[in-house]
Amino acid sequence: MEYIPILHKDKQLKKATAHLSVPELKQGKRLYLELCASVISQQLSTVVATVIHKRFLNLFPGPHPTPGAILQVPAETLRSIGLSASKAAYIHNICAFFVAHELNDRKLYRMGDEELIELLSQIKGIGRWSVEMLLIFAMGRPDVFAVDDLGIQKAVATLYGLDEQDKKGFKKQMLEISAQWKPFRSYACLLLWAWYNESKVRLKSAGK
Repeated sequence: MEYIPILHKDKQLKKATAHLSVPELKQGKRLYLELCASVISQQLSTVVATVIHKRFLNLFPGPHPTPGAILQVPAETLRSIGLSASKAAYIHNICAFFVAHELNDRKLYRMGDEELIELLSQIKGIGRWSVEMLLIFAMGRPDVFAVDDLGIQKAVATLYGLDEQDKKGFKKQMLEISAQWKPFRSYACLLLWAWYNESKVRLKSAGK
């Protein structure tokens, strides 16, 4: 865990998260499916997202449908498993983009973080945040800072006493703080999410 000495140079982060542990980032396969899964899970509980994702995979004879196979599934069929019309369209958009640009895992892993964000955010329904989540959780990139993530914003605002009202100034301060976590900002995000979730549980238990 080579990231710990770097992150613990930030005394505030160390004090808040030293008792927490997070998993090592790993590199996944079939990144188009990871993006599809991300779309499916948006604004859903983990339980519901898992059920719909399983239904989605069950539409195909094997566990790893190709972009072309997914494109052949009518939007009405995707909606029948619990997806909204917009999510069905976004899944088709992802697969059409991968086919049109002849993308595969090898090509994507050769690209830098910002290059990937610029490329994949061209897909309608996929924004910067979605690509950042792909970079962290599916591609194992160690130095991604999800400045637009609500949980990260709440955690940083609380830990460092920042005012969230001035959005532009707030994000600038967040980026300045995160600079000290390079080249392991993804792990800082994992710790901040874990701390924020723990804090919510603690407040709920206290009845606040």
